[in-house]
Amino acid sequence: MTIAFSLVTTWTPAADGEPLGYGLELTNEGDEAVSNFQLSFSGPARIDPTATLENGNLLKRLSNHTVIAPPDGFVLEPGSKWTAVARGLSYGLRHWSDGANAAYVVLADGTLVHLATTPTQAKGHNSPLLKGAAKFPVPAKAPVSLSIIPWPRSVATTGARTAPPGLDLRPQGTDAGKAAAAFAGLVDDLFPVEGLVRPASEAGMPVSIVSTEGMSPEAYEIAFTSENATVSATTRQGMFYGLVTLGQILRGAKQYPQTFLFPTGGTITDAPGFGYRGCHLDVARQFYSTAEVSRLIKLVAWNKLNKFHWHLSEDEAWRLEIDAYPELTEIAAWRGHGKALPPLLGSGPHPTGGYYSKNAARQIVALADSLAITVIPEIDMPGHFYAALQALPHLRDPAETGEYQSVQGFPNNSLNPAYEPVYEFVQNIVDEVLELFPAGIFHLGADEVPLAAWSGSPLALDMIEKLGGPEMRRKHEAQFNQLGNHHGADEIEGSPTALIQAAFIRRVHDYIASKGAITGGWEEAAHGDAVDKDKSFVIGWRNVEINAALAERGFNIVVSPGQRYYLDMANGVAWAEPGAGWAGWSGPQETYEFESREGMSEKGLTHLLGIQACIWSESMTNRAIFDRLVFPRLSAIAESGWTTPERKSWDRFKALVGTMPIMYGHWAED
Repeated sequence: MTIAFSLVTTWTPAADGEPLGYGLELTNEGDEAVSNFQLSFSGPARIDPTATLENGNLLKRLSNHTVIAPPDGFVLEPGSKWTAVARGLSYGLRHWSDGANAAYVVLADGTLVHLATTPTQAKGHNSPLLKGAAKFPVPAKAPVSLSIIPWPRSVATTGARTAPPGLDLRPQGTDAGKAAAAFAGLVDDLFPVEGLVRPASEAGMPVSIVSTEGMSPEAYEIAFTSENATVSATTRQGMFYGLVTLGQILRGAKQYPQTFLFPTGGTITDAPGFGYRGCHLDVARQFYSTAEVSRLIKLVAWNKLNKFHWHLSEDEAWRLEIDAYPELTEIAAWRGHGKALPPLLGSGPHPTGGYYSKNAARQIVALADSLAITVIPEIDMPGHFYAALQALPHLRDPAETGEYQSVQGFPNNSLNPAYEPVYEFVQNIVDEVLELFPAGIFHLGADEVPLAAWSGSPLALDMIEKLGGPEMRRKHEAQFNQLGNHHGADEIEGSPTALIQAAFIRRVHDYIASKGAITGGWEEAAHGDAVDKDKSFVIGWRNVEINAALAERGFNIVVSPGQRYYLDMANGVAWAEPGAGWAGWSGPQETYEFESREGMSEKGLTHLLGIQACIWSESMTNRAIFDRLVFPRLSAIAESGWTTPERKSWDRFKALVGTMPIMYGHWAED
């Protein structure tokens, strides 16, 4: 007896009066008829709560996890197909990676049968599906003769010599020694057989690393002679960046000697345009091992980015060990059939997931610090908290009734600002997180709370009335059992929801400040001026107009518009491109040419801390998709964060970026 199935999914946009159709075609590949079975599937796209299902029954939906069954009495014979069509999605499919990417059948006796899934087929689209980083060939003649990304502030080198086989590092002083050790470890890991650092006995060129007073914190200078080079800086970070530049020059000259040279004289003088140059990684939607996070941090360092924003919690999972609440990692770090969190975003029926132990977190922090990178932990609250609330249901108001949903389709997913036990929990989390992450920054999220959140909570309604009066209470009561989020995340500015969220953010912010730490948040943390502007920063993600307005109001701002700096967005409009599309698309050139300073007043510019790439992971089940979406756009953002606008050049960048390493080694086919 053989039990096996195959699944094909199809997408047909609404047209000519016909509604959209998301088709699911299950074939019985076995030799026995089956009945009374269920089909479970997940992927970035979500069946709408109000969708109809033709030729089937919609049994369950939690965000992107859906369970359907055939009509009552249906028997799927060997070799036969069951086809159901969903009429209604939370958003129309835009790219091949939007559809179901994991599925399984549950037989009548409870047996699980895992299904291999193929990418969703779209009507009228038959181009090869794109995966892997796009190749940018290094030309025979480049606009510049040195291979450096990000491009420095001043390049005044002379002469050329045969590239030395490697660099013999000769640090002078403690900081120089740390910078040299970090650089040597970095190049050994990124380029293990190239021997970029080697002793004089193996023909390494002498490189002195010296301390010089008076330079800005990340500035450096490299002076070349025909026989050696000297890296000078005031700080360990500046010394490290000088060595990275020298290593990039050497690699380019060794690998492409007809295009790039190694200088024999002159200087490079450099300093970044922004003090905050970040890369964010969402490890909740998809889990990345400590080895993967370490690899990404090394790539971040090679691009001279200096902030790693570690997104550790979400509706879909909790990823950090917390001593006070072991349930968070026992329950909320894992997904699977029958678990508190079902399979989501391509995870199958068997338990998948993971979390970072405290030892692993400390290893990541130490690695990042050695590479001049500050790690910023994020525990997103009060919204995006479904996973943690599944693990710790006692954090809910026991008298709350009704249901609201987040834009991602999670019910009742927000910590209740009016329920006092929440604050003991949050304070314990803040204490343990700040102990692990010594930079003294706690990012509390504060984004995408549903408009109807807590509308069925008597405690929340009382709090709203106390803060805003009876009319605000009545306004919020009217949201009871409203799902909302029909056209993207709810706008809550000025709502009763924003009123009590601001009270929550203020209380948590005050506790963070009492620990001597800075509060980070997404732009919604600015609602109601809930954070002290001199003890916080916000990351603007919706659009450039909001970024400019927040800066004008005096908020320290990091620019990360979804339209340009969200690296889960597809590289183009074609179905064959993977990735998301709710904010549009942004190819490498569009990402590179975006200028974060535009539209800001002189006052606003004083509050512009810098920029950040955001890697959201809904589409990243396939790591070849990761490479395509992140590279070379990560380097494009890195150059925009370091190189001042007048010195940027797309033609130069695209000639050099082919020398930069990527994460997993998946390259697009020619």
